[in-house]
Amino acid sequence: MVVEGTALVIPGDHVDTDVLYPGPYLNIVDPQQMKRYLFEGLDPGLRDRLREDTILVVGENFGAGSSREHVPLAMQAWGIRCVLGRSFARIFYRNCINLGLLAVSCREGAEAARDGSWLRIDTGSGLVEVDGRRFRMRALPDFLLEIVRAGGLEAWARGRLAGQSSRVEAGQASQRR
Repeated sequence: MVVEGTALVIPGDHVDTDVLYPGPYLNIVDPQQMKRYLFEGLDPGLRDRLREDTILVVGENFGAGSSREHVPLAMQAWGIRCVLGRSFARIFYRNCINLGLLAVSCREGAEAARDGSWLRIDTGSGLVEVDGRRFRMRALPDFLLEIVRAGGLEAWARGRLAGQSSRVEAGQASQRR
C-alpha cells in the first residue's frame, strides 16, 4: 500500500482525544457532521489547513485519553489519507485501523516532516519518504493492512464471512452431486 500527500504537523506530544474531539459533540453520529468539531479543543484553525491530500504528522503517544472513534471518523470525513506519528496511544491506533484509516509509526520520519512536506508511505517496502529523504518504518502485519484496504474491520469481517459462506455453499453443492 502506498499513500502520498502533504504533511500537516500537529505539534506536541501526548495530544489526547478529549482535545481532538471534545465531549459535548459525542452525541453526533454522522461523520460529515463530526468533521466540524475535529481539533475543536486543540486548535480549530487546523481544520482550515486540511487539504484533499493531507497526511497528519503527530508526536509521541498521539491519541491518548478516551476511546473516541469520533476522531478517526472525523479525520476520514475530512479526507485525511494517513496519520504518521512518532508513536500512538494503543486504543487510538486500533480505532484508526478498525475504521480503515492507515496509521504508521516512524519516529525519524515524523520528526523530519514539516508543514507542507511531501510524504510517501510505502507499507510494502517499509519506507517513509519525507521530501525525498527515506526512513524505515515499523512493519505492519498483513492482517492490519487487509483491514485498512477493506475500509475497516466491519467491512473486512463481512468480506471474510461472505467468502466463507460462498465456499461453504460451493462445498455443499459439490456434496449434493
